[in-house]
This record gives sequence, structure tokens and C-alpha cells, in this order.
Amino acid sequence: MKEIADLLQVNEVTVRRWIKDGELRAIDIGKGWRIGPQDLDAFLEGHATGPAAKQNGETNTAPDLSEEKNTKEPKN
Repeated sequence: MKEIADLLQVNEVTVRRWIKDGELRAIDIGKGWRIGPQDLDAFLEGHATGPAAKQNGETNTAPDLSEEKNTKEPKN
């Protein structure tokens, strides 16, 4: 658990809370918790805040709808 806390730059208490709240899947083995790489990946994907970057460096964003387009046909 310390490794996960160090990797994510959070306190171990935070990682324990994520496990207790069911946000981060972990297995209780003996004296400590074990977190699989797939479980950590799923947790991180679920907590991502922005669009994922495409391989060519562009971002996957929604179209800009802030500009209203005039859809009326011009009068003749």
C-alpha cells in the first residue's frame, strides 16, 4: 500500500480510505493489502478528469458549441 501511496503522491490513509469506500479494489492477504495492476489502472481511469490524448498528440474533445451558427437561408 505504501508503494501505491508513493506512486500517487498521497498519504497511506487516503489509499486505505479508497479501499474501505470500495473505490479501489484490493485483496487482504495476511498483514497487508495487495492491489493488482489492473485494479489500479481501473481506479485511475475512473478518476481521470480530462480527455485522453490520442497517439498523434491531439486531444479527444467535444466540438465547440459556443458559437451559434446562423442556419437561416438568406432572403432573395
